Amino acid sequence: MPKTLSAADVAQFRARLCAVAQHRFARHGPDAVTMRQLADALGCSPMTPYRYFRNKNDILAAVRAAAFDRFAATMERATRSTPEDPVVMSGAVGDAYIRFAFDEPDAYRLMFDLSQPHPERYPELVRATARARATMSVPFKALVNAGIFSGDPEHLGFIFWGMMHGLIMLDFAGKLPATPGFSTLQREARRMLVAAARAARGGTRR
Repeated sequence: MPKTLSAADVAQFRARLCAVAQHRFARHGPDAVTMRQLADALGCSPMTPYRYFRNKNDILAAVRAAAFDRFAATMERATRSTPEDPVVMSGAVGDAYIRFAFDEPDAYRLMFDLSQPHPERYPELVRATARARATMSVPFKALVNAGIFSGDPEHLGFIFWGMMHGLIMLDFAGKLPATPGFSTLQREARRMLVAAARAARGGTRR
């Protein structure tokens, strides 16, 4: 590593360090992410990672924050794709959620791992998590405003999140049977959520 690093040098090495940490954590758990192990994987001095992060918790918080930002951005693009039709928008957001999880399984697993100590100490992680949470409720706000669903949009967003997350993690763990499989079960989960939200409204518009 050069003694004087440009901003691009710093950004590039941080990105490489975070990518290695994300992969090792997802595959082998937190014990596989030490500063020395990361340095070995990158082929650098054991002290080099400390030029960029204080410790592995800082690295994992940065990885999680970046993952939550990508996750939120994926769903935000879906909300902008069909803003005039909340029903289509909600389906697009659900598809975007699932696509992210299966396109980036290492990131998805790490985002929701419970081993991050004191997450409130990492403002970027708090911000990125809140961004994803807020994005999740956008289609439900549109559905409630249109009179299609009834209920608190934020609550509906959490319910949707929980249903999708549970099915995804069961699939990652190999706990879902081949038949009916993930795709069928997630469609049924959506159908149940839609039916419940419409029933609370007292009608079945659209």
